[in-house]
Amino acid sequence: MTDEQPYSGYQALIGWEVKERQPGEVKIELALTHHHLNRSDYVHGGVLASLLDTAMSFAGLYSPAPQWVRKAVTLSMTTTFVSPVQQGTLTVIGRVRGGGRKTFMSTGEVFDEQGKLIAFGEGSFRLRTGSELDPA
Repeated sequence: MTDEQPYSGYQALIGWEVKERQPGEVKIELALTHHHLNRSDYVHGGVLASLLDTAMSFAGLYSPAPQWVRKAVTLSMTTTFVSPVQQGTLTVIGRVRGGGRKTFMSTGEVFDEQGKLIAFGEGSFRLRTGSELDPA
């Protein structure tokens, strides 16, 4: 999916890319630059929270028809920071854990290049109007 246009201006600003997507799961990667670091030269917590929010949301928005874009809003989200990271490429995995026709719950994990857990989170999301039912 790296040759696609960004989903949003925010994606272009942060620089993450969707690498794999299937029903209920998504894999996102971010190659870190100095723009992602805080004053202590570690990845800013806001970057990690944004990655988790995106991956957890996208996990529940899969559509087999690329022209049918599903959208959601975040209702709640928790983030736990486990370990600092300064460089490399981060991998974020989002997975749907449950839900119904209009809301879903997901979990997400951020890993560094060595597979070390950097952060994890949980979120609840509400599908926006027009996203609830499959168009098929």
